[in-house]
Amino acid sequence: MSALLVSLVLAVIAALHLAWAFGQTWPAKSELDLAQRVAGFKDVDRMPPPAASAAVAALLLLGGFIALAAAGQLPSFGPDWLYTCAVWVMVAVFALRGLATYTSFWRKRTPVEPFATLDQRYYGPLCLLISGLLVSVTIS
Repeated sequence: MSALLVSLVLAVIAALHLAWAFGQTWPAKSELDLAQRVAGFKDVDRMPPPAASAAVAALLLLGGFIALAAAGQLPSFGPDWLYTCAVWVMVAVFALRGLATYTSFWRKRTPVEPFATLDQRYYGPLCLLISGLLVSVTIS
């Protein structure tokens, strides 16, 4: 169940990144507004290049596939230990990103509003939730 839930969450986030790669600005009114909502770095005035958003979308979809394969819900194309290791890498990546939200280092790098607030309320906790769901994939 955790693998399915995490893969669905990652697919939704991937769809957003793919839409942004094609120039959509939802849920913002403009590219500047979107960049200030989802990037938050100092002096941000536009979204990252479309290829970067598309690459993030591809990695998120791959992560969902790996979670499902590790849980035995999709056929795997390699040894089980490889999928287990990949899931643990994802656990670490999402946990570190989620924890970074609450550090002064990250806050100094990403002070732009509304990103800073959205990060603490939603993005960071979501990363920690995804990390926890991935842990349950590996131990079930």
